[in-house]
Amino acid sequence: MRIRSLGVIDDAVVELSPGFTAVTGETGAGKTMVVTSLGLLLGGRADPALVRLGAKSAVVEGRISVGPQTPAAVRAEEAGAELDDGALLISRTLSAEGRSRAHVGGRSVPVGLLAELADDLVAVHGQTDQQGLLRPARQRQALDRYAGDAVAVPLAKYTAAHRRLRAVAAELEELTTLARERSQEADLLRFGLDEIAAAEPQPGEDTELAAEAERLGHAEALASAATAAHAALAGNPEDPEGVEATTLVAGAHRALEAVRSHDQDLAALADRLGEIGILMADVAGELASYADGLDADPLRLAAVEERRAALNHLTRKYGADTAAVLAWSEQSAARLAELDGDDDRIGELTAERDALRAELGDLAQTLTDARTASAERFADAVTAELAELAMPHARVTVEIRQTEVPEDADGIVVGGRTVAYGPAGADEVELLLAPHPGAPPRPIAKGASGGELSRVMLAVEVVFAGSDPVPTYLFDEVDAGVGGKAAVEVGRRLARLAKSAQVVVVTHLPQVAAFADRQLLVAKTNDGSVTRSGVTVLEGEERVRELSRMLAGQEDSETARAHAEELLETARTGR
Repeated sequence: MRIRSLGVIDDAVVELSPGFTAVTGETGAGKTMVVTSLGLLLGGRADPALVRLGAKSAVVEGRISVGPQTPAAVRAEEAGAELDDGALLISRTLSAEGRSRAHVGGRSVPVGLLAELADDLVAVHGQTDQQGLLRPARQRQALDRYAGDAVAVPLAKYTAAHRRLRAVAAELEELTTLARERSQEADLLRFGLDEIAAAEPQPGEDTELAAEAERLGHAEALASAATAAHAALAGNPEDPEGVEATTLVAGAHRALEAVRSHDQDLAALADRLGEIGILMADVAGELASYADGLDADPLRLAAVEERRAALNHLTRKYGADTAAVLAWSEQSAARLAELDGDDDRIGELTAERDALRAELGDLAQTLTDARTASAERFADAVTAELAELAMPHARVTVEIRQTEVPEDADGIVVGGRTVAYGPAGADEVELLLAPHPGAPPRPIAKGASGGELSRVMLAVEVVFAGSDPVPTYLFDEVDAGVGGKAAVEVGRRLARLAKSAQVVVVTHLPQVAAFADRQLLVAKTNDGSVTRSGVTVLEGEERVRELSRMLAGQEDSETARAHAEELLETARTGR
């Protein structure tokens, strides 16, 4: 992993080996930046404050070995990434302005894809997870995760049924609490539909009536104009000496026809005059028909205006024109049918709600049974880990309980009792610790001292790590509060875990670091930054000096050196 301009790190390369790698260094040297860098590669939140002062951006690049056809490899290839000799190249860039970019296998991808890949690549166990495990809800999630498919399969069915129940309950709530408002809405819709049905408007009727009203209102002027135009074209019987246009055009046409054979141009004009004469005769005939057929009946005009007033009443209330009014009528009829069906719908939803509650009760019982069976195995596994961590007499148990509620409350029936329930079932899960024989089991937050709590949390994390199907585990100072013999046992346990997976531990304990297959030292330069040479692999004498510093704060103390060498020997022979 290469880290540039992140926190105190200027430019450094971190080489993680198979097995157990311990990352050590002075407080504030930048060990946490190693964890932060890995978090960024895994899709963690990008905080612009992490960018090194004076730098434009921070960059983290990682090379992660993945097997062919593994979920991570398949998902990356679906996103367009390419593998490099069985390795996945991942990079994350964070600008000082807060912008973040991610690349996988040479392809730009959404940051969310990194988080998807992380689920199959790395499991991070840190102090934040420890604090989270003190919450009962987190403890239930932990037990579910440990149980695997025995809980995951029924939990998926339960979650889907619970989601549907919430939707059904919300719709029922709306139908019942808003019954008055919905009844008022139905009455208004019904009144409007009755008004429209009584008027029976037709599409485009308002436009046609407006044109007819305009024509009827000016009937006399229109008739007079049509009659005058017809007389000009075809003549007026009352004026036999008048000359009409059609006669003049006919005379002009005859004059040209007489000589058309002598000139083609004149013949063309004669043809055009002939067409004009025909057109004028047609127009004259239509003008005569228009004048004869024009209805100047005032009763018809009154009827048209009355109909227009009725339509205008509708368009003022329901739409801009009759087409819009008819569209409103169609939509409102559908809505009214929906509202009128509320009673039937309430009955259907009530039946579905009751059926879903019964189904949830059965699924919740299945979850309780599966959790109870897994809880015993989980508690035994954690207790066995505590024995390895110098707490041989401690005993961890898992309490699974439900909260009863009145029968008329919002609950489900599990085991013949009405109990409260939530998105993950009806169970409340809590880890209890009896630190020594005779001590009553108490919640781990109350029943353990600081050092005991750290060991309990580490035992839980190690049990998780053993059940997680990922190849790499990162422990960020989960050994805080542990010392002496217990610290040696922590180191020994992590070394054993590293036989089946890659384990990376950020630690301040020499007893833990001594068990590592490789120890990395993070050290600042004089200017307060970590450079490429600031992350080194410790071997031989260098490793003894670092363990001496961690033991006594004195690299050259003979006593500390002897203790460091003894620790290394213990680690080599006591795994």
